[in-house]
Amino acid sequence: MFSKKMLWGSLTALVLITATSGVVLAKMPVHSLEQTSQFHRIEQPLGLKVGVAIGGLALIGLELWWFLLYKSSES
Repeated sequence: MFSKKMLWGSLTALVLITATSGVVLAKMPVHSLEQTSQFHRIEQPLGLKVGVAIGGLALIGLELWWFLLYKSSES
């Protein structure tokens, strides 16, 4: 169905596109008088962000492997 080269190429392209996209997030207000929300931004450590991203990519890769590449023993 899919070759491994095409799958890895697609995954690499997806990572490069999402990593280089020009998404701009809304800025948080600087002054407390400007805040209208009851929620406050909590800065997370970079290691935690990277770990969650890698874990998510690993789970996506596992699902792709399971549904596209896994060969059952019944065949």
